[in-house]
Amino acid sequence: MCNIKIHETQPLLNLKLDRVMQDIVYKLVPGLQESEDKRIKEFYQSRGLERIIQPSGDDALPDAAGLPYTSFDHSKAHFYRYDEQVSLCLERLNSSLAGKDKTKLTLQQKFVRCSVRAEVRHLRKVLCHRLNVEKHQTQWQMLPHVPPPLLSSQVQMLFNNESLPDHMTMKRLWLSHWFGKVRYSYR
Repeated sequence: MCNIKIHETQPLLNLKLDRVMQDIVYKLVPGLQESEDKRIKEFYQSRGLERIIQPSGDDALPDAAGLPYTSFDHSKAHFYRYDEQVSLCLERLNSSLAGKDKTKLTLQQKFVRCSVRAEVRHLRKVLCHRLNVEKHQTQWQMLPHVPPPLLSSQVQMLFNNESLPDHMTMKRLWLSHWFGKVRYSYR
């Protein structure tokens, strides 16, 4: 990079802000984003200016949401939104159920994409919600002719037929079992 000759009359012509690299550096260096925001705020306040972010030229390419990158305020960014994502496959362990029970306890969409910071307990909660599993058994459901509903405490998340602890993150599980597809089971 040092031996590349830049334009002599317009040296800043080809310099562009790299938002991805900026996000990576902000996440790696603790406190850097806050100190940069503070320095920018002090700069504008010392000159009596308001900080106006306007899209201009090539720098205003739209992102996935259709908003220009330059209108994005990093200080108010949701930190988890820009995490690495992991795709999971959730399958029922015992798929040899009969008729109604099989359709009731299987997912229509068995693939889930979530943050690598998500824990097993979060996945279990999503799974219980998608399967309409009761959190607590109520008295009106205790009738003798009505079968008891499945409780959320009975739902287990499994990987290679081993029960996963609730506190384990997807990144930890992904890094420890990176070879091949990540398929989770539940029962």
